[in-house]
Order: sequence, then C-alpha cells, then structure tokens
Amino acid sequence: MSVQEQIEAKLRAALSPELLEVENQSHLHAGHAGSPNSGESHFRVTLKVEALNGLSRVERYRKVHAILQAELDGPVHALSLNFVTD
Repeated sequence: MSVQEQIEAKLRAALSPELLEVENQSHLHAGHAGSPNSGESHFRVTLKVEALNGLSRVERYRKVHAILQAELDGPVHALSLNFVTD
C-alpha cells in the first residue's frame, strides 16, 4: 500500500469524512533540503468532517496528526491540511 493510500485509509476509518482529497505533492519538492526524494514525502490533505467543525484549528490539526503519527514519524516529511467547513 502506498503512503497516500495509507493516509486515505486511516483518515476514512478514524473520521468518516464527507470529503477527503489526498494529493501527493512530493514532485514539487524534489531536491529541496530535507526532502528524502522518495516520491511520497509531501502531501496536501483536504478534509470535510462534521465532527471537527466545533474544534479550533489547532485541535483539528492535533487530531489529524495523532491519526497519522506513524506516517509523520516515518516517510512523510510535510503535511498540509485544509479543512472545509460549512
């Protein structure tokens, strides 16, 4: 399973999002300092999760980071989060 697929699967299982888009942006960072050049190190995630709407931005980030802790400790160098709210 690719890192992108792992991210998608974990977020779907933990949050049941109404909207989930995971975009691999690693190609935009190839050769940059700190980039492992693995092809799966930089991701942009767009989420719409009703249960997160009442939380502050920091609390939403912490929740997603806790779900993806293994990926953030391993292959993921950068994770950009975009939360869609009503």
